[in-house]
Amino acid sequence: MSFPKTYYIETFGCQMNEYDSQLVETILGADGMIPASDKESSDCLLLNTCSVREHAEQRVFSLLSQHKALKNNNPAMKIVLLGCMASKHQDELLHRFPHLDLVVGPDGYRNLPALMKAEKNIRTTWLGNNPLEEYNDIIPAHTKISAYIAIARGCDNFCSYCVVPYVRGGERSRPADSIIEEMKQLASQGIREITLLGQNVNSYRYNDCDFAGLLRRANEVDDIIRIRFITSHPKDLSEDLLNAMAECEKAAPHLHLPFQAGSDRILRLMNRKYTRSEYLELVDKVRRFIPGISLTTDIIAGFPTETEDNFQQTLEIIRRVRFDDAFTYRYSPRPGTAAAEMPDDVPEEVKIDRLERMISAVRKIARQNLQDLISRKFTVLIEHKSKKDPDWWMGRTEHNRIAVIPKEKYKPGELVEMRVETIAGFTLKGAIEIEAKPIFIY
Repeated sequence: MSFPKTYYIETFGCQMNEYDSQLVETILGADGMIPASDKESSDCLLLNTCSVREHAEQRVFSLLSQHKALKNNNPAMKIVLLGCMASKHQDELLHRFPHLDLVVGPDGYRNLPALMKAEKNIRTTWLGNNPLEEYNDIIPAHTKISAYIAIARGCDNFCSYCVVPYVRGGERSRPADSIIEEMKQLASQGIREITLLGQNVNSYRYNDCDFAGLLRRANEVDDIIRIRFITSHPKDLSEDLLNAMAECEKAAPHLHLPFQAGSDRILRLMNRKYTRSEYLELVDKVRRFIPGISLTTDIIAGFPTETEDNFQQTLEIIRRVRFDDAFTYRYSPRPGTAAAEMPDDVPEEVKIDRLERMISAVRKIARQNLQDLISRKFTVLIEHKSKKDPDWWMGRTEHNRIAVIPKEKYKPGELVEMRVETIAGFTLKGAIEIEAKPIFIY
């Protein structure tokens, strides 16, 4: 029997899924498989899925239906569904899509090679046999300048709208030594920027090492020049972590701090465990500790029973905090969550209208914030050629803003100082400071 030799991965959802896809690539590569140039020519097509939003699931369902034609053209192809939808829907997916071969949950990826080599007529769901799986011994290979590292998996917060605790399990933190070793290995591969990932990085704890301690240890890793992290829960953002961010020169002055809604009543229904005033006080504290920090957030429009007055309170927070960006969502009930038992009583057209007003408010402020940066200097980590102009480099500033600069003699992986001259959309455009020395790190 011929076993799969090539694979193609389609990834949906958050940064954790992007990291998991890299993890899967490493597992398959260790078994001798290589990536295909396109899904049509692959021996195995894998879809790494997301269940957080209804729209994300519907997109995958649509693609699975379309992929039936691929299977008809190549009956030997294996189609595998990975990720949160695997945990949520399990065998239901095999019944709904007869051309789907395997359904594998986030804790079952170690077994992918064996499952893919099984007899073709064996269709199965595998969620893993270790609910505490952390993949500590598997370090994804990278070819870029930046990389993700998962420091924790799962979540214990049970926000009423969120399916993550149900599909990824309870929170478990990786050993700090394992994380630091992965950072060192990535640095040896040419990685210069690390983003530490978790559903709630602030609650990281392994033995006596909390997240502030981990950040301080990460700051000591040679050849890593910038450290980011995502996502933070406001209730767990400690003063010690703010001190660590201020102390660690490699910690980027950027914080993603979801507030989700501006009404205390809605926040209680969401089970967020903080109030509007507590969030605003926290923002003020963050800015005292780290002046000039860039703040981004998540916001939901149209949560059950949300009134126009509740929504206006959300807009007030947007205007007061003046976020640099936001991930904005229209509420959709996720089966199995507490919010799914609440009346979904905000009409769809009202949800859409509120979402559009929310996006407009965020973008207006974001543009104003960018205009204030003209003539100011920032450090840019060069990542790759600009897609719009190959004579310019694209990179990101310490505040996670996209920037383009002339190519000149520099190359990806170098840190240079730029002065902002113009704003194009939401991109900074400027010149490298003549008197500034590039920070060579090779």
